Amino acid sequence: MAHRLLPIAVLITAAATAAACGGGGERTRPVRATGGVAAGTGYTSDQLEQALLNDLPGYQQAGEPDSGEYGALKPIQSTAQLQQQVKLDKPRCASAARAGGLQDKSLPAATTTFSRGSGQTATETLVSLSGDAAERQVKTQVPVGCSTFRTRVGAQWSEHEIVEAPPGTIGQGSRTVGVTTVAGSSHTKAWYVVLRGQRYLATLALYGPNATRDEAEQLARQAYDQAEKILP
Repeated sequence: MAHRLLPIAVLITAAATAAACGGGGERTRPVRATGGVAAGTGYTSDQLEQALLNDLPGYQQAGEPDSGEYGALKPIQSTAQLQQQVKLDKPRCASAARAGGLQDKSLPAATTTFSRGSGQTATETLVSLSGDAAERQVKTQVPVGCSTFRTRVGAQWSEHEIVEAPPGTIGQGSRTVGVTTVAGSSHTKAWYVVLRGQRYLATLALYGPNATRDEAEQLARQAYDQAEKILP
């Protein structure tokens, strides 16, 4: 079953932030293609890493990019561990909310995270995926009745509200999901843009108290433009 690109974006971005450390500036990365994917059928993780954003004005790169098999990426592993601790108040939404990733963990992928003041992060992920499979991900919708829910990690309860934008036109088709989370006195937002390119799926997750849909979609366009310049 394909994964659901859902409210779990909050957990994905939080896990990505926790997995990243250190800083970094703009880097020059020569394009290199390695084996592992038949010509014309997709991209290697090395190729995808070269296609990631390497600079975002106003942001600093939070650690080095990660690439390899999708399931081995540090943010994905961190998210999987975090999901095991999460309890939902709506059990019927659990299977969708806990999916939070592609079923095929062996897909070539790459990810990078940027951060700036006030605790805001932007995480980009590229996954080698056929056009049809990527289109199915873009067309996925939040299940009925799961636009609001509560989660508990330990003794801490959080309330989540999801806003799903109409189908978008970023790249070769996109979708945008917004999540507002309230946990005690903490109020955060996450905007998650999913788009497809030629033989790849790209996601841009923007997380922080001041995150906006406009900025998330602007960054997603930048990510798509960068990928299209690099990937053959």
